[in-house]
Amino acid sequence: MEANLLGIYLNDHLAGATAGVDRARHLARSCRGTASAPAVEEIATEIAQDRHSLTDLMEELDVPARRYKVSAGWAAEKVGRLKANGRLVHRSPLSTLIELEMLRVGVSGKLACWQALRRLSDTEGRLDPHRLDDLVRRAHRQLRTLEELHSQQVTTTFRTPELTGSGAPR
Repeated sequence: MEANLLGIYLNDHLAGATAGVDRARHLARSCRGTASAPAVEEIATEIAQDRHSLTDLMEELDVPARRYKVSAGWAAEKVGRLKANGRLVHRSPLSTLIELEMLRVGVSGKLACWQALRRLSDTEGRLDPHRLDDLVRRAHRQLRTLEELHSQQVTTTFRTPELTGSGAPR
């Protein structure tokens, strides 16, 4: 196994996981009091747990975490919050939609990492295939949940106002 390339690969995923944890927690705070809050909070908790699983796997493989990459992931997530959302003061429904899409991309990347490590577990004794199978299953479940939340948010974000009998929006 090419240890140097694996170290770069896992550190890149650690940077993404760092950004993902912050983004998921931010979205969970933003969704408090909504119907989607429990599902978003569960996803945020699991994403944080998955980041911890990644750091554990890195330790088991003797791959040191590169702090500059972790810091870059953290900073990228903060910069990502500065995007325009069509509102100056209040949170826009578009923000939630975009954040759900960002989490879907991140979870898809995480799934690919778990699948790559699962394949390596066939020849790398330090990797537990059963643990990786569990992580793969969880990532699939997270994607299904995020897809459902995304579908609901599309309707909320782009709904058109109902018209009254006079043709005016309600």
